[in-house]
This record gives sequence, structure tokens and C-alpha cells, in this order.
Amino acid sequence: MQVLIVKTSSMGDVLHTLPALTDAMQAIPGIQFDWVIEENFHQIPTWHPAVDRVIPVAIRRWRKNWFCRVTRQQRRNFKCLLQQRSYDAVIDAQGLMKSAVLVTSLAKGCKHGQVYKSAREPCASFFYNYRHKISKRQHAVERTRQLFAKSLAYERLGSYGDYAIVGRFLGHLPTDSGQYMVFLHATSRKDKCWPEKNWRELIKLVADSGLRIKLPWGAEHERARALRLAEGFAYVDVLPRLNLTQVGTVLVGATSVVSVDTGLSHLAAALNKPNITLFGPTDPRLIGAYGQNQYSCLPLLGNKMKNISSQQVYTLLQQQ
Repeated sequence: MQVLIVKTSSMGDVLHTLPALTDAMQAIPGIQFDWVIEENFHQIPTWHPAVDRVIPVAIRRWRKNWFCRVTRQQRRNFKCLLQQRSYDAVIDAQGLMKSAVLVTSLAKGCKHGQVYKSAREPCASFFYNYRHKISKRQHAVERTRQLFAKSLAYERLGSYGDYAIVGRFLGHLPTDSGQYMVFLHATSRKDKCWPEKNWRELIKLVADSGLRIKLPWGAEHERARALRLAEGFAYVDVLPRLNLTQVGTVLVGATSVVSVDTGLSHLAAALNKPNITLFGPTDPRLIGAYGQNQYSCLPLLGNKMKNISSQQVYTLLQQQ
């Protein structure tokens, strides 16, 4: 059975889709998936054993110069690649108009998605041949698992979802770095950032643990922040620029992780690493870290990140 997944972004949403593939793989022997995904996240589907082909799409980049010659050619190339195969099912797990119009509608196969009231953007449901009612009052992972089960006509397992990617990284554990923690300090939204003062206070608090602290980063302003956080602390390492697979390798070797609400915090959860995620303006109940040993840290007052104290986080670290 050959199935196309339309789940283009973002990193957390993409990772939340992986347990549904594991369910389907266990329920339907021999099933294989192709996956349409934004080019920046193309590595993630390759980690799962049920994925046969990854089809990168560049909607985020194309929309900046939608009608230029190069973009038009890239869109034609994408369409040709997408339509090379006819699928037994096309599952639109994105639920947005842009993915429905630009990807799902072009794919060959019976198209599945959520009903009007369940989809993230209700009008996206008009592009599906089969529409499934999925309750919004459950975690995103469980919603996607339910969508796949209904689309592919199998009984969803009652067990906790399995990302099935840990084994991909265990064989590449770093051997010479000693024990360390990872602090994921970078996020795309300013209101999700934890103040640098709080990070540095936490770094001071863990000084006697004997563990090193590793700081990944993606953009130059995040590297600058990492250098500021590390200044004066000999046991803090600012990592070089890493791709997603390399970051996963660093995370899987960590004793614990402290993170803001960002895509990499969901990667830590997918790798079953003890992870304290700091939530301020977002609600962890429906889109929080899903995995073993995951802890949510909320402000003691209001929803401001600055109201999460370093001592509060340190106390949680000591309890692990």
C-alpha cells in the first residue's frame, strides 16, 4: 500500500505526525509513505522506517517571488515529481488552504482530511474526497493518529504513540563528550523566549552538577545569544551550526534538556529525553511535548516567560 502524506510544516507539527506512521506500519504490513514537506524539514521523514520518498516543497520561499521565472519552473518541477505516482490514499494532515490547493489537489489518489468543523482552516475540507471527524479536545499527536486510522481503515492502538526514530540516532551517540545537558534557548516568537538573565542564573545553579551544557543555534542572532549566555562559564559549549540530524544526535546523548516552546523541544520529546519545556503564552495540553519524561514548566503568575524563575526550573531538574 502506497500513501502520500501532506504535512509541510512546522517542525513540531511534522514530528507530531510520526507516531501515526508507526501505527499504520504495525496495522498494515508493507505500507509505505511518501511525504510532502517544506524543504527546511526534509530530513525528519527520512528518520522513520516507513517513509519511502520525501518530496520537498518550498511554499514559504516561493510566495516571496511567486510569479518569477525561477519560481514558476520550480513549481512545475514539484508538480511533475508529485504526480509521478498514483496513491492508494492521500492524507492531508495539514488542514490548511495553502496545502490543500498547492499540494493535495494536485496529488493522484483518494484524498482524506478532516471535516469542515475539525480542520484548522475549515474550507480546506472542500478539497478532500473523504472527510473525517476528529475531536479537537485531544493532543495533536492523538488527533493525527486518529486521522490516519480513519483514513486507512484500521483500529487505532490504545497505547502511547511511538515516534520510532530513537534507533536512528542511538547508533551515532557521541563517545568523547562526557555527560552533558542541552539548553534549547532559541524560538521564533519573542514572547516564547526566556530572558537571558534567567538562563544565566540557571547556568550558575547547575555549576556543581559536573555536567557540561551545550547550546545549539540556527540563525546568527541565536548564535549571538548563545555566546552571551556562555560568557564567563567554562563548562558551557556553544555548538557550531548543525543540521537537524546532527542536533538530534546531540540531543539523544544528553542526560537532560531544558527548552523553550520550540520545534527542537518536540525533537527532544520524540527521542524520549528528559525535557523541561518552559511555556508562557502557549497551552501545553494540546500541543505540548509528547513523549516519555516530559515536564511542563509554567509561570507562577500570568503567562509571561519572565515569571518562570531559574530556581523553579532548577528544582525540576533536581527531581529528575
